[in-house]
Amino acid sequence: QVQLVESGGGLVQPGGSLRLSCAASGIIFSRFTMGWYRQAPGQQRELVATINSAGATNYADSVKDRFTISRDNTKNTVYLQMNSLKPQDTALYYCNAGFLYTNYWGQGTQVTVSS
Repeated sequence: QVQLVESGGGLVQPGGSLRLSCAASGIIFSRFTMGWYRQAPGQQRELVATINSAGATNYADSVKDRFTISRDNTKNTVYLQMNSLKPQDTALYYCNAGFLYTNYWGQGTQVTVSS
């Protein structure tokens, strides 16, 4: 059974930082492209960042230079370090694992940026 379990969300003030984690089980983690997506109320889910099996990364323009995605294949975990957070970063953040035609999603972790 495949599980993606996100953690690390919460309430943070503008300019603050959070680190999200996503622990995967039931997959050959090192083969998968891992990603973070987010969905704000009333909006579509959007890509935040991805990291492929070779470690190559891709970011949405809105988070470049503020967010960093990384992975630890020994722990089957992907991370999202979020710095200089803005109110517009408020959303439910989802972890994604993709390989060929296979795609899995976590349940999401809420990030709220507010003073």
